[in-house]
Order: sequence, then C-alpha cells, then structure tokens
Amino acid sequence: MKKQKEAKMLIVSLIMTLGFIGACIWGLTQIQGFAKIFSSSASQDSPPDSQSPAQTLAQISNVPAGLFSHGGSTSWVPIRESIDSKVQTVWPQFKLRYIQHPTQPPGSTTGITMLLNDQLAFSESSRPLKAKEYEQARQKGFEIKEVPIAIDAIAITTNPQNNIQGLTVIQLRDIYLGKIINWKEVGGPDVKITPYSRSAASGTVDFFTENILGARELGANVEIVETTTSAIGKVANNLGGIYFASAPEVVGQCGIKPIAIGFQPDQLIPPYQEPLVPAEDCPNRRNTLNQAVFQSGEYPITRKLFVIVKKNGQIDQQAGEAYVNLLLTRQGQDLIEQAGYTRIQY
Repeated sequence: MKKQKEAKMLIVSLIMTLGFIGACIWGLTQIQGFAKIFSSSASQDSPPDSQSPAQTLAQISNVPAGLFSHGGSTSWVPIRESIDSKVQTVWPQFKLRYIQHPTQPPGSTTGITMLLNDQLAFSESSRPLKAKEYEQARQKGFEIKEVPIAIDAIAITTNPQNNIQGLTVIQLRDIYLGKIINWKEVGGPDVKITPYSRSAASGTVDFFTENILGARELGANVEIVETTTSAIGKVANNLGGIYFASAPEVVGQCGIKPIAIGFQPDQLIPPYQEPLVPAEDCPNRRNTLNQAVFQSGEYPITRKLFVIVKKNGQIDQQAGEAYVNLLLTRQGQDLIEQAGYTRIQY
C-alpha cells in the first residue's frame, strides 16, 4: 500500500510540474503576442523611413512619362521659373508645358476652369477651391483636390515719390472700396489715389476681395490692368498709384515702392527687410523679402499656394500628384524659399 501511495504522489507531482511548465510556456507566448501587438502599434504611429518626406527631387517615385500641360496663378511665376527647369533636368521624361488660355486673362480661376475642361493635367492656384468648382468637377465625373505647397504674402506698392510709409488694413480696404480717394486722407500728399487691380480671374484679387474687402466688389475708382507688369509700369508713372500683388513679384522691382501694412497705425509691418532701398539705387541694390514676418504671421496679409490635382485615376492625376511630391521634397521647398515664398515642409 505504501508503494502505491508513493506512486500516486509521484504521478500527481509530475502532473502538477507539467501543468506549471505548460502555464509558463502559455504565459510567455501571450507576452510575446502582446509585444508583437505593441510593436505593430508603434510601427503604425511611426511611419517607416520609406514614407518619410523625400530629401531630393530624384527620390520621388511614380513620376510619369509624357507631356503635361499646366497653368493658372501668375503668383506662381517665380516658383515655375526656379523649379520646373530643375525638375526637367532630374526627370527629363516628365515634360512640363506651361500654357495660358487663348482669350481669358491668366490667373487661378482661369487655370481651374481649364483643368475642369481637360485643357490642363493640373493647375496652380493662389486661392482655395470653391464649392461650385468641386461641384463642376463632380458633374464631369471626377473629383479635384487642393494641396498646399507654400505660404505667400501680398505686398502693397506705391510710387517711390509718394511719402506714405504704410497703411492699416482698414485704410487699404477703404481705398479699394472708393471711400478714401486722396492720399492726404492717410497722411500722404494732396494727390488723387488711383488704385490698380487685375481682373477677377486672378486668385490674388479673389483672395483680396474676399479677405480684405469683406467679399465686396472693387470700387468704381479701381482701374483694371491685365498683368502685374503693366500695373508696375502704371504705378511707376503715377504719383497717386497703388497696387497689390504677390510679394515675390513686386518687392524687388525698380520703379515702385513696397509699403508697410498693419492692423494698427503703430504696428505697421514692412514686407521688405529694412532699411528700404531708395528707388534711385535700383537695380544696383534691390529690396529683399522680409520672410521672417511672413513665417511668423506678423505680416497681416498672407495666404497659401495650392496645386490643384484632378482625381480621375488616370495619368493626369499621377502627373499632378508627382508635381506635388516634387515640390514638397526638402530640395523643392528649398527652391520655393529661394524664390521668395515661405516653406511649409522642413
């Protein structure tokens, strides 16, 4: 009997030992399983290196081959001039062709309309898309999207002989609504004000009327010009002239004077780096952009620049997305900054 009891105890002990070992193995398996779950979660929260923003234009993938027409915002001219040639050098098969509408003035609205009418593979805009444009795209069987690639500032310019140093946003608004008609009303000379503006096809004008004029129309006193180049010439030859445009287009120009803008008379912020370069020193010296105040938000009139991409699942979408990805590389953003705009990627 004693041997039978010992045998039973041995069997029970063995079973308990095996059970304990099995429990330990199960526990370790669960711990490893949880570790895998946490590891998976961590990898989802931290994108792999392959998804990190590319450093150079050459690192972008899915750049299509073909000839792709694009166009739109004239505020984009410095970007196109500084980047497109670099893109062509790195990706010679990705051929870019800038085109304008044969009869309509160039601008963001014209470019978006051309995109909707299948005249462009993608377009550039200095204003956000409107609800009616999204709807027009849907009616044509595709979607469109806006992708921001930089921050731009709008600069106000006058004749260099005008002693005005700056305006408040409210004074600027009232000038373009026709409520202030003489420079002496805002501390300048006794000269009639002649405000110049491009047409409503311009994204800059659309932004200005929406955000500065409170969605009201330009005053009857505003003279419409076709291009910024023609406006610069008019302001240079008219003591009473005033004009607004993308800062990189006008701040460094000879023959006109950029002025400070602010929300309060004692808080005027210049779009140029002080001191102001006198007109007589140009072109030997030129005013340079005050990018620090654009970046910080101190300067009161800034907006985003967008690439408008057609989402149709075809090569036009691939071309638009490739162009966006190229502009958002470290190299692309460096070039955007060199062109006078504020980068949004670092």
